[in-house]
Amino acid sequence: MLGNFLILFFTAIAAGSLAYFIPNWQQRYFKLVLVFAGSYLFAITVLHILPELFVGTDDATNMGLYILLGFLLQQVLELFSSGVEHGHIHHGGHHHHGLQSGVFTLMIGLFLHAFLEGTLLSQDGILSDHLHGHEGHSHSHGSNNLLFGILLHKGPEAFALVAVLVGSLKKRWVFVLLVVFALASPLGMLLSSLLYEQSFIGSGALRVIYGMVAGGFLHISTTIFFESSPDHRFHLNKVLISVFAFALAISFEMIF
Repeated sequence: MLGNFLILFFTAIAAGSLAYFIPNWQQRYFKLVLVFAGSYLFAITVLHILPELFVGTDDATNMGLYILLGFLLQQVLELFSSGVEHGHIHHGGHHHHGLQSGVFTLMIGLFLHAFLEGTLLSQDGILSDHLHGHEGHSHSHGSNNLLFGILLHKGPEAFALVAVLVGSLKKRWVFVLLVVFALASPLGMLLSSLLYEQSFIGSGALRVIYGMVAGGFLHISTTIFFESSPDHRFHLNKVLISVFAFALAISFEMIF
């Protein structure tokens, strides 16, 4: 648990810090990174998260409803975050008199998204234990794959956050907000695990959250696909990157 906490935290810090040190970064390369991260996120959602949800539930219809609610919730969160979680970078977008409220709403949306995202890492092991009847079945390979997918998503997310804020706020405040964002997913992981261990929530509640986060992942990953080709033209490099991400996700899910 501590290892995952540190990995989540420092991945966000490192990726966000890159926006300081690469002021003249090329957006086309960033978009290719987003395509890879979005493709990998979509793959682990289909290969790992959705099977865990539907195999272990007695009511697939309700689980489908939770996934749809999560899809819609992510749409609402993006009204606050302006789509930073899937790489939207609006330079200078908060230079107006609404700077403080704009940053405040952006951080609310992004923090809530990252917090819910972090709950997956504690829930994945808990729900796997229930699915396999507490037989001590090792599911670490899937959890590691899920962690890797979240890290791939969190890196561009942190980079985009700093790129949005750096032109509007003093650097020390940008760093403070980056730290707040970096703590969101680890806190979600720790709090959900603590609430479960103290019997404040049960496996049923975890499944609801798990399904809603899965819906959010579907929204983010498919949005990245659509926005990577706004002209609806065939881009071979993006297709190859997606295929590579899918192959990598399949390999990690089956081998490790």
